[in-house]
Amino acid sequence: MELVVIVLTAVLTENFVLSKFLGICPFLGVSKRVSTAFGMSAAVLFVMTLAAAITWAVSRWILRADWNGDGQTGDLLYLQTIAFILVIASLVQLTEMAIQKLSPVLYQALGIYLPLMTTNCAVLGLAVLNDLREFGFHEALVNGVAAAVGFGLALMLFAGLRERLELAKVPKSFRDAALALVTAGILSLAFMGFSGLVPVN
Repeated sequence: MELVVIVLTAVLTENFVLSKFLGICPFLGVSKRVSTAFGMSAAVLFVMTLAAAITWAVSRWILRADWNGDGQTGDLLYLQTIAFILVIASLVQLTEMAIQKLSPVLYQALGIYLPLMTTNCAVLGLAVLNDLREFGFHEALVNGVAAAVGFGLALMLFAGLRERLELAKVPKSFRDAALALVTAGILSLAFMGFSGLVPVN
């Protein structure tokens, strides 16, 4: 039951994009077409899942280890952000090389937003939140997958809305970025309706 609560929380009630406002750069940049949004969602799922597992191991076995032998754990916790960014950057580089090899068209469509996943605060936020909540390995992994699914859900919904809005008659001063931001705000308000779904501790 605990894992179900983690999934519902990460996907709906505390969606990284629409509730925590993390990962806004790729959310706004890659959401003009559903096809590119789907490709980015798959890449984020891969990166977030591996990042959740690897950063959990780095945190437990390296950063929180008793390196001084004084019985105090967490001697290297001050290096957490740097260590997590190194892990994420390596995973993004592997993902970028794989997409470039397997789907050059998707690689061109994602453009600069694929390497920007290195600085995607949603991935770093996931690693830090897993550590703050002191999740075990299974909980951290499930939270990583669920957070990526929530990111993908928000991205796909937003991309679908933006594609439909291209066919609408919109005043000239309200097109492009202004309409995208208002749409994202309304979508965020819609996700607030899930706030009572998971009981708060």
